[in-house]
Amino acid sequence: MTLETARLLLRPWMESDAEALYKYASDPEVGPRAGWPPHKSVEESLCIIRTVFSSDHIWAITLRESGEPIGCIGYYLHGESNINIGEHDAEVGYWVARPYWNRGICTEALRRIIDYGFNTKGFRTLWSDYFPDNPASGRVMEKCGFRDTGRINRCSHLQLGADRPVKVMKLDNQNR
Repeated sequence: MTLETARLLLRPWMESDAEALYKYASDPEVGPRAGWPPHKSVEESLCIIRTVFSSDHIWAITLRESGEPIGCIGYYLHGESNINIGEHDAEVGYWVARPYWNRGICTEALRRIIDYGFNTKGFRTLWSDYFPDNPASGRVMEKCGFRDTGRINRCSHLQLGADRPVKVMKLDNQNR
């Protein structure tokens, strides 16, 4: 399923995206901010597409005009999330390539996922978290209506996150 915004198409990842993914995911400033190590090869990026990104709730953030994937957005369901979320909740996460930072790309993509999550999937609450050394990610969440819960968590499913605290944010469908 493809989700659309004014500037973006959120679409399933394809194996043919491996080179573009590597181009951006190999940047040492990108992955660690999201909890994963920089990709070391196109083959590694292809493996990530085939395994991690093969879910029906993970999308490539692509530019509408070029179709180039420049980031990733998706959600974890109850039982997949490291946050203690309810059965009718989801945890959202995202990243975007450094050349596209501070352009509103993540905010636009997250707003579309919020709409899809509440209006199509029927989630009651959306959760998210960010590393304190990546405050830009927290600002994206705040722009989209997420509020700080005051909770600190650890992300055991992230290669570079298990030993780093994250701030937990949430957005209730009824309070947005």
